[in-house]
Amino acid sequence: MTIVLLICGVSLMIAAVLSTYRVIIGPDTLDRMVAADTVVALAMCGLTVWAVYSRDTTVVPAIVTLSLVLFIGSVAVARFRVRDIPAGTSR
Repeated sequence: MTIVLLICGVSLMIAAVLSTYRVIIGPDTLDRMVAADTVVALAMCGLTVWAVYSRDTTVVPAIVTLSLVLFIGSVAVARFRVRDIPAGTSR
């Protein structure tokens, strides 16, 4: 079981690094927003792996809170997002 949790943790870290790269290099704000949401979702998954490993359920409220904040934040950003203007063009 420990090997499975270790593989899960390493996979989550690799995904977090790739998503962070997309946050930094993303071509527009929508890509950056999706990548930031992915990083938070990966943090939630990491907390879940930690809860399984430590057999401690006190982090479950934190996971639920993160999921609610992630949902509200995603909806708010999607609602009020302004379109990107390509370089070299004007409105």
